[in-house]
Amino acid sequence: MKDVKVDVLIIGAGPSGCVAAAYLNKHGVNVKVIEKSVFPRFVIGESLLPRCMDHFEEVDLLDCLIAQNFEVKSGARFIKGDTICEFDFSEKYTQGYDWTWQAPRADFDYALTEELKRKGVDIAFKQEVISVEFNKNGSSQTTVKTENDETFEVHAKFIIDSSGYGRVLPRLLNLDKPSSIPEHSSIFSHVKELERPAGTEGTFITFDVLDTDTWFWVIPFSNGNTSIGFVGKTDFINSFEGTPEERLSEMLKESSYYYERFKDVDFLFEPKIIQNYSKSVTQLYGKGYALTGNSAEFLDPVFSSGVTFATESGLKAAKLITKELQNESVDWEKEYAEYMKKGVSVFASYVKEWYTGNLQTIFFEGTDNPDIKKQICAVLAGYVWDETNPFVKNHDRLIKTLANVIQLNKRVSKE
Repeated sequence: MKDVKVDVLIIGAGPSGCVAAAYLNKHGVNVKVIEKSVFPRFVIGESLLPRCMDHFEEVDLLDCLIAQNFEVKSGARFIKGDTICEFDFSEKYTQGYDWTWQAPRADFDYALTEELKRKGVDIAFKQEVISVEFNKNGSSQTTVKTENDETFEVHAKFIIDSSGYGRVLPRLLNLDKPSSIPEHSSIFSHVKELERPAGTEGTFITFDVLDTDTWFWVIPFSNGNTSIGFVGKTDFINSFEGTPEERLSEMLKESSYYYERFKDVDFLFEPKIIQNYSKSVTQLYGKGYALTGNSAEFLDPVFSSGVTFATESGLKAAKLITKELQNESVDWEKEYAEYMKKGVSVFASYVKEWYTGNLQTIFFEGTDNPDIKKQICAVLAGYVWDETNPFVKNHDRLIKTLANVIQLNKRVSKE
């Protein structure tokens, strides 16, 4: 194959890569997308947050998604024993979208790439990046291997790595580092529900909290299928024996709320297991490249932040690259790294405090204050850059403080 010259090479055609490509194409930047898989393909991350709707709207990708009739997600439900905590995205502190989707990512991502192709974006599937060399000015030569084992070079002024779990540049440039998030693993599959409960009981996304470290997700789709999966400490996930089907079937008995609903359903594919999934990197950008989405940081999925961070970072990187290509000054540390780290640190606090039990205390014992619930709901909706929200600005201490107050009041009331 012939070598290719572009302004921007994007590695990965998931939501991050698609949003970045859509923005760049809209602003006249010559872009090429390389994707190792062939779409549609299965990937996890099926629960979105309202914040990412802003991104799809800004780059003209919202209409093609609305046309797919995905299941609308208007909030989320958390269950622990007999206690239920619900969040309604229309009752949140920060202004913005009050709904999003629960969607099979195979269909969701395929809709995005088909729309990009319709817009004239060059997307190549079943092609793999095998090496990258950067020049002093940040331009690069990327060696790409096709499905026929042929290779060619892509010469680009900039690279956006949106490769997700593939983490192409972190691997090639030795940028990986351990995550500060506690180690957890997951096992999951899709099931066909022939007798799904009517109304919101059958369609509401729910997290069934079994103990401080273990929870079960239920994500119903509009096509009648449902995503189910367990998250827990790696030792717990590995304590069940047998085939993946046998392990997940046995684990379903742990959920008293959902066992009857799912005990006899068939898995639509062999359950998948991801071990110690949280990831991090030493830096989010370098001369000539930016890491976006899961390529940069993958947090625990308890609050469904993956796609939102993917699209937020993809759009932000695309905007800064467009400025740079127009010879405008860009401070990548301040405008990209610090910006993204602010949002990641907020969600990371919520994930960590979930597993300390402090956030669970607030959810199940102390969300009676409507103002506090609205502020927390805004975070759960993905609006983690709104520092007018006390639960964003003071995220590193407010959760602990509130949980301590709730526990103190509980002890006093017993006395």
